[in-house]
Amino acid sequence: MHLTSTSRVIASQLAVALLCSGANAGELLAPGVVSTAHNETSASFTPDRRSVYFMRGDLVSGDTAILVADRIGDGYGNVRIAPFSGVWKDSEPHVSPDGKRLFFVSNRPVIDGGSSLVATRGKQRFPGANLWYVERTASGWGRPVHIDGEVNRVPTVYNPSVAANGNLYFSAHREDSGAAYQVYRAQWDGRTYGAPQRIELGTGVKGNHMDPAIDPQERFVLFAGDEGDSAGSADIYIAFRNADGGWGKPLRLPDPVNSLYLENAPSLGRDFGELLVTSMRPQPVTFPKPAQDLADLGQRLDSPLNGSRNVWRFDISALLREHGVHE
Repeated sequence: MHLTSTSRVIASQLAVALLCSGANAGELLAPGVVSTAHNETSASFTPDRRSVYFMRGDLVSGDTAILVADRIGDGYGNVRIAPFSGVWKDSEPHVSPDGKRLFFVSNRPVIDGGSSLVATRGKQRFPGANLWYVERTASGWGRPVHIDGEVNRVPTVYNPSVAANGNLYFSAHREDSGAAYQVYRAQWDGRTYGAPQRIELGTGVKGNHMDPAIDPQERFVLFAGDEGDSAGSADIYIAFRNADGGWGKPLRLPDPVNSLYLENAPSLGRDFGELLVTSMRPQPVTFPKPAQDLADLGQRLDSPLNGSRNVWRFDISALLREHGVHE
C-alpha cells in the first residue's frame, strides 16, 4: 500500500519526531522551514528571538546565501533572503550579543566595482572569504561594512563570533596556522580590532580548529574539529577558560550532540545552555523497507533528514554548571 501525499507529510513529521525523541535527544530547528532538504548551517537568533538568521546553500555549498525567518506563534515562517545578501557568496551569520551588529562571511569585493575575493591553496582556487558586518538602524540593517586591517588580510577568514565586550573570534588559515585552520581572537578597543592572536585549543588529529562559538563572557569556547575521539569527520568540542587566561583541554561534547556524521558550525542560542549545531545525521533506514513508489522515495529524499546539513538545537546547561559556569 502506497502513501498518499498527505500521509507522506505526516510520515515525514513522525520520522523527525522519532529521531528527536528521548532525553536530551535534541530538536531539529524548524523542520521544513529552516531545516530543509538543502544545506542549512550557522543559525543565530536576535536577542528577542523574533528572527533567526541562517545560511542556506546547495549540497556542496558552492552557492550560498543568508536567510532570515520570523517567529510566528510557536514556530518560524516568512523565510526570505536577508536584505544585504543574495548577490555574493555569503554565509555564517552571527548576531552580536546586544543585537546591534550582524557579522557574516562573504566573497564580495572589498572595493565597490572590484572583483570578488578569490583564495588559492596549492592548486585549488575557490571563492575567498572575509568578515563583514551590518549595523542595526531604525529602518533595519545598514550597508555592509568590511572589517579592514589585519583581521581580513588573508582571503580565508570564516565563522565570526563576538563576545559581549566586542572581542571577535573567527577561524582562518594564516601564516601561523600550519596546514590546517585555526581559531583566532581580535581584541576590540571600542573603535578597531587589534591584530589576531591564535587561540591554542589542543593538537587535533587533523589539525583543524574551526567554527568558534564564544561565550559572551568568554568563559568557554565551542569549536568543530577532531581531537582524536571524534565519532565522525568532525565533532563539537568545548574548552573552558583557565584562571591564567589560557584554555583548558578540549572536551568532546557527549552524544547526542555529536553523532557518526559530520557536526560543525556550533552557535549559542539566547537561553543559558542553548546550543545550535549543524549536523548531517539522516533519518535511520532499516531493510527491507515497505514497498515504495517513486513519490514515496522522492518524499524521503526531499525531506530535511536526507543527509543534508540541518540545524539542531541542544541543551548543554548541565555540562556548563558541572564546570562552574552559571547564568
